[in-house]
Amino acid sequence: MTMDPAHDTISGEQADQRDAQKNNLADDTLAGLSGNSQPHQEPRRVNNDPRANTRQKGNQVRRDRRDVHGWVVLDKPIGMTSTQAVAVLKRLFNAKRAGHAGTLDPLASGGLPIALGEATKTVPFVMDGRKRYQFTVCWGEERDTDDIEGRVTATSEQRPTREAILALLPRFTGVIEQIPPRYSAIKVQGERAYDLARDGEIVELAARPVEIHHLTLVDQPDSDHAIFEAECGKGTYVRALARDMGRILGTFGHICALRRTLVGPFGENDMIPLDQLEALCDRAASGEGSLADALMPVETALDDIPALAVTRADAARLHRGQAVLLRGRDAPTSSGTVYVTVAGRLLALAEVGNGEIIPKRVFNLTGLTASSGRNERN
Repeated sequence: MTMDPAHDTISGEQADQRDAQKNNLADDTLAGLSGNSQPHQEPRRVNNDPRANTRQKGNQVRRDRRDVHGWVVLDKPIGMTSTQAVAVLKRLFNAKRAGHAGTLDPLASGGLPIALGEATKTVPFVMDGRKRYQFTVCWGEERDTDDIEGRVTATSEQRPTREAILALLPRFTGVIEQIPPRYSAIKVQGERAYDLARDGEIVELAARPVEIHHLTLVDQPDSDHAIFEAECGKGTYVRALARDMGRILGTFGHICALRRTLVGPFGENDMIPLDQLEALCDRAASGEGSLADALMPVETALDDIPALAVTRADAARLHRGQAVLLRGRDAPTSSGTVYVTVAGRLLALAEVGNGEIIPKRVFNLTGLTASSGRNERN
């Protein structure tokens, strides 16, 4: 069965916007602000066992959800959907809120950043970042989905040489025009292209510019297969890349393996397999560890944004949603988006301009957060 194929692995602009809307669960109105003059005291110790607190309702036992804040970069296994992965992590952490930063198709493995709690407010920053993929192209067949699940639509006995492949790569590097796959989440007259394609309708999608920063041939294990690595911007379709290379080479092609190795600031060193997360949960339940060890700080998603430290008095105003005047020789002269900290703790996303700091998103990090050791990147 062909569900959302590799187009969801590297989603188009509409798919990215759709995911951002679904995953950005925070309220733009700065809900939950209080007048506490010291809003960022260290949170009290919490029970590390997410299975500890339960409620009895009739004959059913229901666990109370808890506040958990941070990022988990799951090394998603093949066969699991992104929605399933979010549900599993939400259950393991017993978290109130969770969402992912860019769908990864069931056929693909690799990095699926999952935001918990207040980290959901930073999802768009991750989705706008670069992605890196390693993928295998199978030559000789083009398929209607441009991946291994689709129906064969064209074949060729010709196979490309290494020299021919290397000579082709510069044509697919930089800003190029790309026609998205027929099976994509792009809307056509209000309908998803993949829904129309599954109904047998002919879907004609317009080419659009995408940026491919790097495209390299990693290996050519045999005449039927070639392994590539691509680093690209938002909106690029790896399946379309395989399709178009196969056509130009006169051999046709489709993706038969795909792994994501980078999403924004999150790389392979940040990924954690599902079995390790489950084992950590079991250790936490027995008091031998903490699920905080699996969390990365919320601000990890903001690596490309300048940080601005403020006093506790200014922090109290920002926490109430009030602007703060910039003063003194240490006041920043630049303008734009910053993330604000107080005493080393994340406070808010804000805009700097016209001599003041204007809070846009305030973070309330009471609950389970990343352990101190995770504040240093690997």
